[in-house]
Amino acid sequence: MKRAVFLSLVLAGSPAVAASPDAWEEFRANVKKACAKLAAVELENPSIWVDPFGTESYGVAIAKGPSKYDKSQQEVVCVFDKRSEKAEATSAFKR
Repeated sequence: MKRAVFLSLVLAGSPAVAASPDAWEEFRANVKKACAKLAAVELENPSIWVDPFGTESYGVAIAKGPSKYDKSQQEVVCVFDKRSEKAEATSAFKR
């Protein structure tokens, strides 16, 4: 019995085990939406790739597209705080 309780507590702390597939889909959609909004400041029609689970504390995404300023291909990295649901992005990385 103690082993079962311990195992359930350990698994409950694991983010990949704790959420349902629908919850992960919603999480990824939220990260993508937030990153697209932030990346649009510097990039035209960016493509967004979302890490399926992120880190323990953050969702992570990469946006790629042409710069609004000189049309060169650039990338932006976005982080999404899982608790506050606030996102931040880096400045564009020029290739």
